[in-house]
Amino acid sequence: MKNRRDDRPVYMISIAADLTGLHPRTLRIYEDKGLLQPARRNNTRLYSDRDLDRVRLIRHFTQELGLNLAGVRILLEVTERLEYRGTRNASSWVFERTTRRRRVR
Repeated sequence: MKNRRDDRPVYMISIAADLTGLHPRTLRIYEDKGLLQPARRNNTRLYSDRDLDRVRLIRHFTQELGLNLAGVRILLEVTERLEYRGTRNASSWVFERTTRRRRVR
């Protein structure tokens, strides 16, 4: 069950950028690429704790694993589909498979 506090959009883009260690432009790029969908109020982006967790995951995929944003998008879509189907530990399964494939090549 989702925690309501995690889904509540409360952080403006400048605060979200500070909390994630990224530049606000990076957050806008993630949104433009379809990786992130912050809530909007009066044309102001508002980020939830869940959004910030997603940003941190995207950053991990790009900086630690070396994926480009197109690869991150595919990985996130697969993860979401697996989670939607109710698969346990879908994120870790996808991560493990991706890491294993990267080592083989």
